[in-house]
Amino acid sequence: MSEKLIANLQRQLDLHELKLHSLLSISTAINNNAPMEELTRAYAYVMKEQLNFRKHALLLDYNGWKVFLKSGYKGKPNLEENIPSLLRFKELTYISESNSPLLNEFDTVIPVLHQGRALAFLLIQVQTTVHTQHEHLEFAQTLTNLLCVAIENKRLAETILAKEVINRDLETASELQKMLFPSQLPSNRKMDISAKYVSRDVIGGDYYDFIPLGDEEYIICIADVSGKGISAALLMANFQATLRTLFRYQRFDLSFLIEELNKKVLSSAMGEKFITFFIAHYNAYTRKLKYINAGHNQPLLLIGKKVHLLSDGCTGLGMLDELTNIKVGKMEVPPKSTLVLYTDGVVELENAKQEQFSIEQLIKIIQSFSTLKMEDMNSILFSKLDEWKGDLPYGDDTAMLSCKFF
Repeated sequence: MSEKLIANLQRQLDLHELKLHSLLSISTAINNNAPMEELTRAYAYVMKEQLNFRKHALLLDYNGWKVFLKSGYKGKPNLEENIPSLLRFKELTYISESNSPLLNEFDTVIPVLHQGRALAFLLIQVQTTVHTQHEHLEFAQTLTNLLCVAIENKRLAETILAKEVINRDLETASELQKMLFPSQLPSNRKMDISAKYVSRDVIGGDYYDFIPLGDEEYIICIADVSGKGISAALLMANFQATLRTLFRYQRFDLSFLIEELNKKVLSSAMGEKFITFFIAHYNAYTRKLKYINAGHNQPLLLIGKKVHLLSDGCTGLGMLDELTNIKVGKMEVPPKSTLVLYTDGVVELENAKQEQFSIEQLIKIIQSFSTLKMEDMNSILFSKLDEWKGDLPYGDDTAMLSCKFF
């Protein structure tokens, strides 16, 4: 066997040993869930010291494209301009010249793809003194794929962990939000009140309340904030706290109360959201009901078989700097009358044909079942809503508060 053949075989053996050692080093780091810095350090050592790629750069899409690591290259490329040129490469490619200043610094592009999506690009300036150069490039491609998959898995794990933290926070917020609703609603010789609330998301933006003002007077209200999500829920929680605080220390004229609440919503929402609100003050001794409807869905007052829509009031809260021409509605409530407050999630609930449930259907159900206990009537109504939407989810937060006056 010639010395040349023996030398070639030895070189091949050394190359395979180097590859195995490099793969073992990086695989061990990955299996041990090593920090990103350790993975990067092991990869950079193999690229520079073992494969002898003195000039190279790894561009990685990790929450946006960035130069993840580089060696022998001091440039600061504008990735926004260069990435479109790189995205056309789908396999290991040798470059002779390019319109891209970045690509002109190197002569080889190695893309890392996952399900057709580019995760990274390895750019290399090949050294002519390196033996078996193409094998080195293919091995560099294997190592880069291994590194990028590990990094992508770390990114996904971080995303999952972040979502779990958010979900736990939302669950806590949901439990706290439930505490804002009245824990007990009266069912006695004066009145029977029941309420139900279905939130579209973990936390919602609808709110109802019942606030006793002594033995004979009560506040009944319902509200809906524009928009969805945490910001809407926080605004509504702030609104509820303000309302309860105002009533805790003093009784206010409804018009004055609405003006103060409008100022509070304006300062809290900064004009980005508004709240529709209905509030009623009921005196069980005189049977007088005073109310203001601030842009909310018109509550239904059933007296006998006749339905009265409670519409007197003003615009929604947080829409205008000042509320003008606030009209206070006044009614006398005969015994066995039924008042139903609801949010737009009830009447605007859509079925598979995109038809809305409508106020007409709501009125028919109230007229048919108002003789029942309010809890039973509400249960029937929500079963009708479930039938109406079928397999579709609730498209909006849905709240209802029903009150029978004896």
